Amino acid sequence: MDMQSNIAEDNALTQPDPCCFVLFGATGDLAQRLVIPALYNLAASGLLPEPFALVGVARRDVSTEELRTRYYMGLREFATQTIHDHIARRLFEKLIAVSADVEDEGSFERLRDELQRHEDDWGTKGNRLFYLATPPAAFAPIANELGRLGLTQQKAGAWRRLVVEKPFGVDLGSAQELNAQLLQTLSEHQIYRIDHYLGKETVQNLLVLRFANGMFEPIWNREHIEHVEIRVDEALSVGRRGKFYDATGALRDMVPNHLFQLLSLVTMEPPSRFDAHTVRAAKAAVLSAIETQSPEQALRNSVRGQYTAGQAGEHQVPDYRDAEDVPRDSRTETFVALRLKIDNWRWAGVPFYLRTGKALACKRTEIAIKFRTAPLSMFQTMPVADLADNYLVIGIDPVERISLQFNAKVPGLSISIRGVQMDFCYRDYFRAEPKTGYETLLYDCMRGDNILFQRADSIEAGWRAVEPFLRAWRDAGTDGLMPYAAGGEGPDAAKELLARDGQHWREAG
Repeated sequence: MDMQSNIAEDNALTQPDPCCFVLFGATGDLAQRLVIPALYNLAASGLLPEPFALVGVARRDVSTEELRTRYYMGLREFATQTIHDHIARRLFEKLIAVSADVEDEGSFERLRDELQRHEDDWGTKGNRLFYLATPPAAFAPIANELGRLGLTQQKAGAWRRLVVEKPFGVDLGSAQELNAQLLQTLSEHQIYRIDHYLGKETVQNLLVLRFANGMFEPIWNREHIEHVEIRVDEALSVGRRGKFYDATGALRDMVPNHLFQLLSLVTMEPPSRFDAHTVRAAKAAVLSAIETQSPEQALRNSVRGQYTAGQAGEHQVPDYRDAEDVPRDSRTETFVALRLKIDNWRWAGVPFYLRTGKALACKRTEIAIKFRTAPLSMFQTMPVADLADNYLVIGIDPVERISLQFNAKVPGLSISIRGVQMDFCYRDYFRAEPKTGYETLLYDCMRGDNILFQRADSIEAGWRAVEPFLRAWRDAGTDGLMPYAAGGEGPDAAKELLARDGQHWREAG
């Protein structure tokens, strides 16, 4: 019997409470590419609630039949597994389309009435999950309208929850203001600030890797770890998202959310129990401990770049400033690398290198933990010039894997040492169907488990850590904004950021 056949299926999963899933931004790209395919995957796994209803809310008039057709087409293009018509048909027969716009007086009253009728038809018992797959500017106005009509009030045993996509604010002040606005109509435990990276199996496995194995946590500290790299490289350019991206930039778009969520899972203290309050408190605490840098330190410990025309794979990528809706004198960074430190006992003196960028050589999201090199004293009389670096690498995208790099003796009569690698790949070991990354998160939303979602204090701690870089870059203008050719590895200064410490970015492999 092979190893995979010994893996027990998890039969503990149960269907959530009956609910109505209200999807704002129903005609948008996010809904079609990720949310609907994730709902389909849950339906195919028998993990959608029964009864269940789906309401697609769009600003413009769209018929229910038109929306169903759009979602069928989206499944054919974006689904991560084989589509079975009977499952899709059963899901979409529960869908209605409703038009509502915060600027259209009376439209939310119509939404309220349609929602009530649809809930009565499908027997969802008043439980509602409002998902805001909309531009960030719409978050507070939609929440206010829902609150004004009492749609977020929990009564008669029915729950109401609000899911908010990133970016959550554009700086510390705006994040604090948005939190305050949402908390006027909802309590903190009703708000689910979603980050789809936390739906990845390997990201969730970080908790298990660290805290369910006695071999790792004892060496998970400054005594044994030399540095940590967290990188989210994207091969795609900004494409047609120039208007959004130029107002946001690589740092705001990725660092306070995606990269800091990964950072917090790597660096948090062991929680005393596995529940949402305890785990989220540990994550917020370590983000609050990130060193606050002076303007001079922020400039020295950061690299920002903007891509120029180049060849990325088989595609010719135009200059960023030639992209649609991007100004010719844009100062927006499409690449950022940071050097951070965490001011606590566990991590004192350990540098953390974070990087993310557009139009790079390949798509690559990973966490690389480099352990301190063993002394060569035992082998000093032998022809061993150097030892390979010891890395624990958590690959998140495009392949979910965990690999360990260590030294081994090469077969033969003499002592020859070479770095080798052991790999654990989720797809191969568990033979798991690929997912969007949203399935776990949506399932948890419907179950009321917010352990994988960001809390207000965590969001604000993240913005507080990047605020010095935003201010320093604003004051520096275009000074320090470095060009890099599309299809490459980013600005050379990103290598120099590590070279100052005698380090280098881990090569792919």
